Amino acid sequence: MYRLILEGVLYGTIAQIITFLQLQGNIKWGWYVKHPFWLLAISIPISILFIKSVEKFVAAFNGEIWPSRLIGFGIGIIVFYIMSYYLFNEPVTSKTFVCLMLACAIIGVQVFWK
Repeated sequence: MYRLILEGVLYGTIAQIITFLQLQGNIKWGWYVKHPFWLLAISIPISILFIKSVEKFVAAFNGEIWPSRLIGFGIGIIVFYIMSYYLFNEPVTSKTFVCLMLACAIIGVQVFWK
């Protein structure tokens, strides 16, 4: 079970990083204006990564789909925090920190609560 969860986290994390670069990278570097085709084309591998992530989570949780959604949400929050901090120098406010801890708690509940 934990191997499947780890694989799901890996696929989901990679997908979230690429998605962040696709969406917020445009704000930083203006990718959409310069390369609209490539920016849209990257959506295909992103979708495949998200699909693989969900497949791994659903298999790990005996066919349940809610854990995949909630863990995916938590991964997205954590990746967004890390990427916005390093690429945009956004400070961690107390509100952001609480949301980050809630995302970690959501993941923990889904993975460890039997």
